[in-house]
Amino acid sequence: MGKLIQYFKDSKVELKKVVWPTKKETTKHTLIVIGVSIFVAAFLGAVDYLLNLLLELVI
Repeated sequence: MGKLIQYFKDSKVELKKVVWPTKKETTKHTLIVIGVSIFVAAFLGAVDYLLNLLLELVI
């Protein structure tokens, strides 16, 4: 039981050292992730569509 209590104490100390991002930074990074995700989805969709057309020409 003592190790568990020490673990939580150490965790609390470590969490105080964390530099948390600001709301502005979090919003910026979230928008970047959404933008990159949309780009990758569109790119993969286009590649899939073109490969499908190519496969239909072969068959």
